[in-house]
Amino acid sequence: MREQRAEETERCSEGGDARRRNEDLAAMQSRQQGDMSNTGTPPDRMYSKLIDDGCQEDFTTDVQHRDYSVSPVRIPPRMSGPGPYRFATICLAALCAVLLISIIAVTAHYKNKPQGDGEATSEMQKENTDISDIIKSLQEENKRLHKEVDMLNANLTALMNNKGIKPTPKATKVPIVCSPDWLLFNDSCYFISRNTKNWQESQDYCKKQGAHLAIILTPEEQTFLWDLLPRGHWNSFWFGITDGETEDEWKWVDGSPVVGGFWEDNEPNNHINEDCGYIVKTQVLERVAIKSWYDAPCNMYLPFICEKEMGTETTSH
Repeated sequence: MREQRAEETERCSEGGDARRRNEDLAAMQSRQQGDMSNTGTPPDRMYSKLIDDGCQEDFTTDVQHRDYSVSPVRIPPRMSGPGPYRFATICLAALCAVLLISIIAVTAHYKNKPQGDGEATSEMQKENTDISDIIKSLQEENKRLHKEVDMLNANLTALMNNKGIKPTPKATKVPIVCSPDWLLFNDSCYFISRNTKNWQESQDYCKKQGAHLAIILTPEEQTFLWDLLPRGHWNSFWFGITDGETEDEWKWVDGSPVVGGFWEDNEPNNHINEDCGYIVKTQVLERVAIKSWYDAPCNMYLPFICEKEMGTETTSH
């Protein structure tokens, strides 16, 4: 009987050891699988069925007064997939490959660059040399021409001395000074009268002053005179133009024909024997200098404009 009970005790002891191993295995698997809420039977219930019920009862009866303290063994869970060190190794290898490719590319670039820069530098040096040669050639040509000019001047001076010819002195233009009440424009002085005369009397008065009624040839001269005239209801001034000899053949007082002119629209119209020309400046601001000529009967009394050509007087020294 004792031998039978001893065999049962030994068998139950082995079952207890198996049970503890199963519990440890269940604990490890529970850590790996995570939450205990996952489907399946808890480890206690799953492995308790592995031990015979009779054995469990006898074992409980026999060892109920014994204390067994079982410390759980903590086994770190195994990570799924490649481990962190393996992942870091892969990243490091990829970075090394990128760095190697970059180094190769930069090396190839700088290996080829000196050749291109050398060619460009050589080309620039060649161009600079060509430009320097051109500049040097021009400087030499300039020196040669200066020498020729000096020789020609020396020969000319010698010829003039042999023939007794004196060099012509330099001429200096004398500034033009107009008489009082006369205004300068270019090389002429102009006088605007305050008294009124008919066209012929006005021309006679100007002649006595060594002048004539104004001959206006350019827009600048026309504008200069027109700006001097005062505005008024119908301010009119004789100037040196007439077709008294032949109708519609307008001439200046010096006999030269009038070309173009600064007539108002629809002028001259030869209304009631209008054979002399005058300039009008009114209060209407829209009127302009280049459209201010009219024709009128020569016996009308109007103020007038005289012109005296001063020429270009020079002094020698």
